[in-house]
Amino acid sequence: MSSSETIVPALAQALEKRGYAELTSVQKAVLAPELGQADALVSAQTGSGKTVAFGLAMAPTLLGGAERFADAAAPLALAVAPTRELALQVRRELEWLYELTGASVASCVGGMDMRSERRALERGAHIVVGTPGRLRDHITRQSLDMSALRAVVLDEADEMLDLGFREDLEFILDAAPTERRTLMFSATVPRSIAALAKGYQRDAVRISAAGEEKQHLDIEYRALSVAQADRENAIINVLRYYEAKNALVFCNTRAAVNHLTARFNNRNFSVVALSGELSQNERSHALQAMRDGRARVCIATDVAARGIDLPNLDLVVHADLPTNPETLLHRSGRTGRAGRKGVSALIVPNNARRRAERLLQSAKLTATWASPPSADEVLRRDEERILADPAFDDPVREEERGFIDALLEKHGAGQVAAAFVRLCRSSRSAPEELVEVTPFTPSGEKFARRDEAPARRDAFGDSVWFSLSVGRRQNAEPRWLIPMLCRTGGLSKREIGAIKMQPEETFVQIAADWADRFLAAIGPDRKLQGSIAVKRLDGTPDLSRAGYQPPKPQKKPHRGKQNAPKFDKHASPSAEQRPAKAFEAKPWAGKPGKPKFDKAGPAKQKKAKRRAG
Repeated sequence: MSSSETIVPALAQALEKRGYAELTSVQKAVLAPELGQADALVSAQTGSGKTVAFGLAMAPTLLGGAERFADAAAPLALAVAPTRELALQVRRELEWLYELTGASVASCVGGMDMRSERRALERGAHIVVGTPGRLRDHITRQSLDMSALRAVVLDEADEMLDLGFREDLEFILDAAPTERRTLMFSATVPRSIAALAKGYQRDAVRISAAGEEKQHLDIEYRALSVAQADRENAIINVLRYYEAKNALVFCNTRAAVNHLTARFNNRNFSVVALSGELSQNERSHALQAMRDGRARVCIATDVAARGIDLPNLDLVVHADLPTNPETLLHRSGRTGRAGRKGVSALIVPNNARRRAERLLQSAKLTATWASPPSADEVLRRDEERILADPAFDDPVREEERGFIDALLEKHGAGQVAAAFVRLCRSSRSAPEELVEVTPFTPSGEKFARRDEAPARRDAFGDSVWFSLSVGRRQNAEPRWLIPMLCRTGGLSKREIGAIKMQPEETFVQIAADWADRFLAAIGPDRKLQGSIAVKRLDGTPDLSRAGYQPPKPQKKPHRGKQNAPKFDKHASPSAEQRPAKAFEAKPWAGKPGKPKFDKAGPAKQKKAKRRAG
């Protein structure tokens, strides 16, 4: 093993016993001679071996040249992690790494019995691992003695700040001795982390661990274009196609986790859930079920899955797209570890394609764009797995031969093989039929499924035109009309020709030999999704107009007198056409000498009155 001369001998033996052939880049970086006993600010991605790295880095500080620890008294080291799962995982890692040194490792995490933790601290522990809130509680209650600390480690420091633990971290660091070694590990080093390091570290060495690229080279990224309504069915087919020993499905909300868990339980998947609403006991049982094989699929939110380590995790599925590139890398980094290959599959609805492209570009990742595995592809993969089953390599044992001969004599080889295939398939969920969606290249150009060239629409052949009572004003788009037609009308994309969008309706061309079947499939009410009316057209619609309506009849002639003059409202009227004045002077019916005014208006009345004097 490289760098073995700088590793404490007891820890080197533990690594060899664990099967470590070579250290990762971050582990080599913290063992560099120039680091010595200095503080360090290390940026390294999840899955790069950070726990073993800081375990190796602080060992010389804790042991002080000795091979084994003395009897446990006040803690010598404190490791702080953002979540309960990560803290318990760090404790397990440090236990096997420090096993030959006689170290006692205790944990203090939220959700566990605080009295049991206090008794463990009273018995003595060399290393304490905990979450910020619980550690602060123990310090406040004076059950955690900080006076003898030689090293403090902050693991996933950026995540702890994002979760709002800054005040707790500052309280813990203020309570620790001034003469201590502080190691901070963070996936990224934003301004907040740099400020924390500046305030609580002394002349820290900045280490940026390379090798994250190598880790992600072991991950195959696939972006799967799906119809919006087929997202869950696509996840089912992905899980069935890969049949991973452990698969992790990420959702953005607790509600989505609960929904998918219920759906997959009904589909005969062995599934567990991880979300913030679960108790610590429930979360621990869920992770243990994944580790011992009782469950194979874990559905989780980003926060709940932070820091968990599943050794046989071969598949990560993004049911909801990550919100940023860092989350994408954190999620995907759960697989492809320790030289194992992994797959990270992004479920991309059509309306989220450009967002997925920007996400991959920001993360500097290249994904293969394709369609999800179809039902036929899943079944073919099942057949390949059956043929490659190692059970066929085992020779027939003598005690089995008699029953095998009797079985073949009674049923025959063909019937026995058929029963075996049915038995294998009955234990698995049936794959889903998916609406075929044309995948996209990263540049946005469509390409045909299975490398087929797209058919020319002008050579569609005999067809029948249909009118749908939805158009551009109702935000109709071919990308959701086509799946709806296929799903409701029993069609495939090959039977659908041109689609012409109009303001209030849409014209769809359907192959002539499928027209009657299409009408029979949608039912006698001739409606799609309960509100979109379908009408069969005779001939080709007139696409030069904004719709397909019969021409309006000519205006009827004027019903008045035939000799009534017709006025042009835009032309100046002639003297003959000019209408009579609004009023005429009439003799005054009252006293003589005064004119009579009509009621043409108050302004004219006043004017006439002034003239009359």
